[in-house]
Amino acid sequence: MEELANKKSFRNYMYFWSGQLFSLFGSMVVYFVIIWWVTEETQSPVYLAIGSFLFILCQVIFMPIAGVLADRLNRKVIIVVADSLQAVATLILLVLFQMNLANIWIVLIFISVRSTFQAFHLPAVNSIIPSMVPKENLSRINGINFLFTGVVQIIAPLIGATLMILIPINTILWVDIITFFIALIPLVLIQIPSVENHGENVEKKSFFREFKLGLQTIKVIPGLVTLIFLSMLLNFLIRPFDTLMPYYINVFHGGSATHLAIVLVFFQGGMICGALLTSIKKTWNSKMKVIFGCIFILMTGYGIMALSPPGGYLVIGIGGVAMGLTLPIINSLYQTFIQTVVPADKMGRVTSIDSSLSMSISPIGTLISGPLAEVFGVGNLFLYCAILGMIVTILVWSFTGIKNLDYDSKSELEMITSNINSIKN
Repeated sequence: MEELANKKSFRNYMYFWSGQLFSLFGSMVVYFVIIWWVTEETQSPVYLAIGSFLFILCQVIFMPIAGVLADRLNRKVIIVVADSLQAVATLILLVLFQMNLANIWIVLIFISVRSTFQAFHLPAVNSIIPSMVPKENLSRINGINFLFTGVVQIIAPLIGATLMILIPINTILWVDIITFFIALIPLVLIQIPSVENHGENVEKKSFFREFKLGLQTIKVIPGLVTLIFLSMLLNFLIRPFDTLMPYYINVFHGGSATHLAIVLVFFQGGMICGALLTSIKKTWNSKMKVIFGCIFILMTGYGIMALSPPGGYLVIGIGGVAMGLTLPIINSLYQTFIQTVVPADKMGRVTSIDSSLSMSISPIGTLISGPLAEVFGVGNLFLYCAILGMIVTILVWSFTGIKNLDYDSKSELEMITSNINSIKN
């Protein structure tokens, strides 16, 4: 019966996941259009930095809260409410553009609001995966997820750039609302497993105690604190790339929205190749070596992008392919490990705290990327960050015990599980 239940829940997850792809497509189209609108409206890296800063800050603040709620409340309800409020926010912005009342600060507020709702959406979505997908399929599902996400993220900027040529921005925003209703249909129809708390009295436990339990769980998993520390530094260094790429294309290279879309196609094309590899390959030996090697390649691609001459979109694309290729491998191996060792009733807390800590200094990196770009130049800033990223990766690998960990070892996994179980009360 358990095998049948797993098959049924896996089928339900695939329905849910298909709907989420449509929602992602709408969100990506809107994100591309909004970011390009900010770029053309302001011609300033500072406003792009402020927008990204607000987006990340809201995630860092609200995601730990959302993680606790994802382990306490009905995850299906959380997803429906978060998605619905995000659609309502898009509708309000649409009306403001229609009435010519939208300005840069209203758009920045809109970015913050959407980020807040996404902060509640993501932990709930991530926490249901191990409860609906059999363990033997986790690695492949993570790879397939990156594969189709990459396809969507290739199509969305191209569609967004095309729509900007043909129709006004207020009309484009309807894409997000329509795709929300498409994603809502399977979400309402499927059954998502409820959380089992293994005898814990949820009502009597304080929010702080549950959050502390998530932190304790992270501490007893060998190497996880080191990986989170590395993620913090790398996310900080990669902020200028995430924040200033539209400015880099538009101002430094004199490109249009179409050029930005083409560059993103190269990046997402690399992600598709990496995702295909992770979805096809069943097992990965020496996971830590693979992860650190991919991080070094990612930073090399970052440096190639930085060194492109004015108008050198092909060089930028080559760097983008190198970056995109490695991301699905890094994230799939990391997520599979987390999904394997963390109990389902703690998954929301652990994944949200992990994400929040990894992004904790990113708002600072985002906020200062604009002023630093004006001081050093965007290309130079990209290059400095890439070199620092390589140095940090080498130092962490050389001077911590991370290279000695073997997450494929059954005895090590049993030890981790035992440590987690020992702190559940």
